[in-house]
Amino acid sequence: MWFFRFLAIGLLSGILMIPLLHSPRGDGFEHLRLNAIMSLEIGWFLMVPVALVVGAGKAFSSSERSRPAPPGFVLGGITFAFGALVLHQAMAASRWLNGSPSGVGDPDGEYVMAAFAELSGAVIMIVGMVILISRAVAVIDSRKANIPAPTSR
Repeated sequence: MWFFRFLAIGLLSGILMIPLLHSPRGDGFEHLRLNAIMSLEIGWFLMVPVALVVGAGKAFSSSERSRPAPPGFVLGGITFAFGALVLHQAMAASRWLNGSPSGVGDPDGEYVMAAFAELSGAVIMIVGMVILISRAVAVIDSRKANIPAPTSR
């Protein structure tokens, strides 16, 4: 679960790149959406490996420290919702790019970026679901009581 925890953290921290948007080529919300998606993908390219290296360092560092609790419902829920948002916005950008948008330099290249964002959104949703399911299974297992069988006297 360490892998999924730090993968989710790396994917969510890709949001840090969105404020570093370059100016859109055209006017309107669609151009801004496309630039946000492309900045998010750059953020994932930079932040996911960093988060996984930090996670590997924490997982294999000093064994005297107590291990933190497994990722919980909050991280899984936020990751799933973020993946749904990315998927929705990437699908909207793909539909917009399938038309003949004005102000787009290379519609085919930017369509590939939007398709990559759709795939990434689906993967983020899967990561969120894995975290949610594994945490639910852990909670169910921890609530099972070890009741001894009745003995006859």
